[in-house]
Amino acid sequence: MKQAKDLHVSIIGGGLVGSLCACILGNKGVHVKLYEFRDDIRQMEVVQGRSINLALSVRGRSALALAGLEEEKTFVPYDKDGKCIYSVGRRFLNEALLTAAEKNSNVEIFFKNKFLDYNFKKGQFKVLGSDGEIKQNSSELLIGCDGAYSAVRGQMLKLPRFNYSQFYIDHGYLELCIPPTDSGEFAMEENYLHIWPRHTFMMIALPNQDKSYTVTLFMPFEMFDQLNTPEKLIQFFKEQFPDSIPLIGREKLITDFFKTPPSALVSIKCNPYHLDDKILILGDAAHAMVPFYGQGMNAGFEDCELLSELLEAYCFDLKKILPAFTERRYKDAEAICDLALYNYTEMRHLVTSKKFLVRKKIDNLLNAFFPKAWIPLYTMVTFSKLRYSHCISRKQMQDKIFITVLWSIAVIGFSIIIALFTRI
Repeated sequence: MKQAKDLHVSIIGGGLVGSLCACILGNKGVHVKLYEFRDDIRQMEVVQGRSINLALSVRGRSALALAGLEEEKTFVPYDKDGKCIYSVGRRFLNEALLTAAEKNSNVEIFFKNKFLDYNFKKGQFKVLGSDGEIKQNSSELLIGCDGAYSAVRGQMLKLPRFNYSQFYIDHGYLELCIPPTDSGEFAMEENYLHIWPRHTFMMIALPNQDKSYTVTLFMPFEMFDQLNTPEKLIQFFKEQFPDSIPLIGREKLITDFFKTPPSALVSIKCNPYHLDDKILILGDAAHAMVPFYGQGMNAGFEDCELLSELLEAYCFDLKKILPAFTERRYKDAEAICDLALYNYTEMRHLVTSKKFLVRKKIDNLLNAFFPKAWIPLYTMVTFSKLRYSHCISRKQMQDKIFITVLWSIAVIGFSIIIALFTRI
């Protein structure tokens, strides 16, 4: 029977999912080599790339607990209830995970090492090292955790019967910041996700530990293009988000807005997530999603937890583990990708609809009276570990019950009215 110490794994990508995967596997005794094409993030003054604040919920916290990290770190909750989400900075969490992974003597991390290609016949891969030399490497398992534009997945695309699709939404995002007040306090209520819904676009704000807020503006690219002068920008904010101008600061708003161009948002699906017993992709490399359900990181972390469970269940037999991972994860990953796209419509548009708000209140009321029988979709996704695909199935069942009850009430009410008029 194979043991953890007999398994040698190479992980491509030292971001959130890659570093957590290295930490979990390292804790098991697996020999891990982690390759990251950037410099060590812990040594960098400025980090380029995405910085949307992350929403850490039950699924992500469960994976962190598996790595022995969940209780070590302090995050900012934005719900006073026991069912809370934690707002956490990407860099802060990435640094913590890398440090935790390095504590295992069986984990090696190589920075400024870029993955180049994979030789399917030999089971070997090439990396461009920090010294500028191309090096040939091999391991029993190669795990791609290298994000939405995964180079590992790119190698898998060369093979037949690998399904892949990507979809860019028409909206981009740009990040702003609300600083602390002059007295060093939060400028708004800190225990909430703040949303400015405007039907075709929206702005959100999440709290940070330093009492600032990370503000993200989501808009069609055409609208971003139209705001090409400071005057147009300020006029737009006066019309759409007037209360945010004194919070952000006029000059800071102008500086931050024009500092970087808006970034694109992509949803990616592929299948399978593995190649024989040699390659596996996790996180955004397998299922990149738009950020509107706050589950991208949580889903990636859940991938790591599932892999850990399967390693134990199948006694580190990769021939069984990798196919089982794809079979178990594919439907759930597709489900959360679809939910994330739907939730953008909900956040920017439906939250202003009276019908939607009434239904939301009814769902919450039913959940209060029947907490196990009736669970709102958001609660299932965010505050439970129920499989994503099962969350959708249960929501569809609850919708059918809701509509049936409404029709029954309408028919009964109509019958009573007819009966009363008949007596008259």
